[in-house]
Amino acid sequence: MWSDDLTEEETEALILKAANEVTKRGLQVPAILFLEMNKPLAYVSANAALVFAPFAVPFLGFDAVNDYSRLAAERGNVERLIRKIEELSKPQVEKND
Repeated sequence: MWSDDLTEEETEALILKAANEVTKRGLQVPAILFLEMNKPLAYVSANAALVFAPFAVPFLGFDAVNDYSRLAAERGNVERLIRKIEELSKPQVEKND
């Protein structure tokens, strides 16, 4: 797995996809709480995903497990995901002209 690092475009796409899924399901608060609590363990979680990959791949697919484990390997990406979820969950203010 982890043959190479994610490019900036791949990282941004994965963060946006994850944030959209969380927002679509209305799980912003639990997701942010979970991510904030486990931010120091992000690298350990990424490696744990590799250990449990044989069990997760049939349900999630090889590419998803590989990509998201590489995403979680960098602590800064967890913070970027939290910020993206917060950004997407803000109510859109429409201007009435």
